[in-house]
Amino acid sequence: MAKLAQNFAKYLIHAKMYAKGIVERPDVIGAVFGQTEGLLGTDLDLRELQRTGRIGRIEVDVKANKGKAFATIIIPSSLDASETSLIAAALETIEKVGPCDAEIQVEKVEDVRTQKRKYVVDRAKAILAALMEGGVPDSQTLSESIKEAVRAAEITVYKGLSCGPDILTSDEIIVVEGRADVLNLLKHGIRNVVASEGSKMPQALLDLTKEKITTAFVDGDRGGDLDLKKLLSIADVEYIAHAEEGKEVEELTKKQIYKALRERAPVDQSKIDAKRENMASVEHDSHEEVQEEPQDEEPREEARGSFSDFKPLLEELTGTRAAYLLDREMNVLTKVPISELGNVLDDYRNVYALVFDGKVNQSVVDLAIQRKISVLVGTGYRERVAKSNVTIMTEEDF
Repeated sequence: MAKLAQNFAKYLIHAKMYAKGIVERPDVIGAVFGQTEGLLGTDLDLRELQRTGRIGRIEVDVKANKGKAFATIIIPSSLDASETSLIAAALETIEKVGPCDAEIQVEKVEDVRTQKRKYVVDRAKAILAALMEGGVPDSQTLSESIKEAVRAAEITVYKGLSCGPDILTSDEIIVVEGRADVLNLLKHGIRNVVASEGSKMPQALLDLTKEKITTAFVDGDRGGDLDLKKLLSIADVEYIAHAEEGKEVEELTKKQIYKALRERAPVDQSKIDAKRENMASVEHDSHEEVQEEPQDEEPREEARGSFSDFKPLLEELTGTRAAYLLDREMNVLTKVPISELGNVLDDYRNVYALVFDGKVNQSVVDLAIQRKISVLVGTGYRERVAKSNVTIMTEEDF
C-alpha cells in the first residue's frame, strides 16, 4: 500500500478525540476507517485514497486520564481543498471508538504550502540581498582588470634586473627593492621601474642611475631606510619616495603609489657629495694609519660602545642569519645576509662594527682584520680564535 509522507502532502487535518473510557490507537484508526466507509462515496473512501497515496499515514497519539482517553489525530492529504474539507467534516460524524462513546472535533486544516511559500519568500530575499551586495561589475571595472593583467605580464629583464619595458627609453627611472615591487607598479601603469635585486647593488643599475633622473622608492619601514642609506651612498639619486609607514611598496594600492610619487622629495646633492668625500677621507686615513703604524707596536684605540649598546641590534637579528654593519657613530649602514658579507663589505669602507646572528669563528675574525673592522658582536664562539686587534663581544661573555 502506498503511503503519503507529510513532506509531500498539500494539507494536514488536525483533529482531537474525546472518549468516555479507555481506548487505544488501533481503536481510533479502526473507527476512522470503519465509520467513514461509504459516507462520501467510493471516490472519497479513505482506504482507497490511502492505497493510491492521496491520503497519508494517519498519526494518532492517545493519552488516558482518570478513566477517559484523549487523542490527537493528524491526517496528511494531497487532495484539493474541497475534498480535504469533506474528509475532515466526515471525521466529526464518528460517535464511537472501540467500546466507548466518543467525540471527534476538527481543529483546523493546515495548508502545508503556506510554510513552504514563507520559506521560499524569505530565502529569495536573502539571495537577492547577497546578489545586490556583491553587485555586477560594470564595463569599466572589467576593462581595468584586463589592463592590469596585461601590464603585469609586461615585466622584462635588463642585465639580470627585473624591470618595466620603458626602462631604457624613459628619461627617468624608479628604483625599487624587488620583483614584487616592479609587478605592483607595472599593474598600475608605471613602466619605467627597475629592481635593485638584493643588498649588493649591480653595476648595471649604478650605470643607469648616472644616465637617468632617478627616484628611489623604498618601503616605509626600517629595512627601507637601510636600503635607502646604501643606495644614496653609491648611486646617483635625485628624488626619494617613501611608502606609507609600515607598508611595503608591493602592498600599496594605485592611489597610495601615485600619492607617494607625487610627494617625492629631492635629495640634497651637496650632502651626498659631502658624505662620499667623508667616506673617502676615512678610507684614506685608515690606509695611512696602517702604513705608518708599525705592526704590533700599539693596540688600536679602545673600542667604543659596550655589549649593552649592541645587544638590541643582536636581538633584532635573532633567527635571520643576517648582519648589521655600523659606522663609528653607531649608525647602521646596512643589513645583509651573512653569506654575502664578503661581497657587501667591498662597498663599505668605513665599517666600524659587525653585529651578526651567528657564532664567532676564525674566518670571521680574519675577515674583520682584513677589512679593518674594530668590533665583532656575535651570539657566542664556535671555536678558539686569535683576536689580534679586533674587540669581540658575545652573549657568552656577559
